[in-house]
Amino acid sequence: MGLPKAHRLRNRQDYRAVYDQGIRRYSPHLTLVALFSQAQANLVSNSETMIGISISKKVSKKAVVRNRIKRQIKSVIRAKLTKMAPGWKIVIVVKPKAVECKYEHYLRELEELLKQATIINGY
Repeated sequence: MGLPKAHRLRNRQDYRAVYDQGIRRYSPHLTLVALFSQAQANLVSNSETMIGISISKKVSKKAVVRNRIKRQIKSVIRAKLTKMAPGWKIVIVVKPKAVECKYEHYLRELEELLKQATIINGY
């Protein structure tokens, strides 16, 4: 099961804006690039956080492996979605070393990255 449609980054322009203007936080297996959209947050009172996942063939040549990693990361995001502050556009970039990770590693690393970027409410 993927992310709800309202929480997905879909356009190339959205990805480009996040990459060009966003803040970056790093961990051994993931990179988080996040952009707070003040205009979007003011425009709609309950604007959703939009998330995209970027994983290249450098991680693995096999689509099966890349898709498994994406599914695990989406599962972690769904678990943390209610704690995230609205109005953010986030891209999660998977590094090649991520092939060796399990679900628990993604959970810890992603939570730590979200705290560092002050995206999770209460931090």
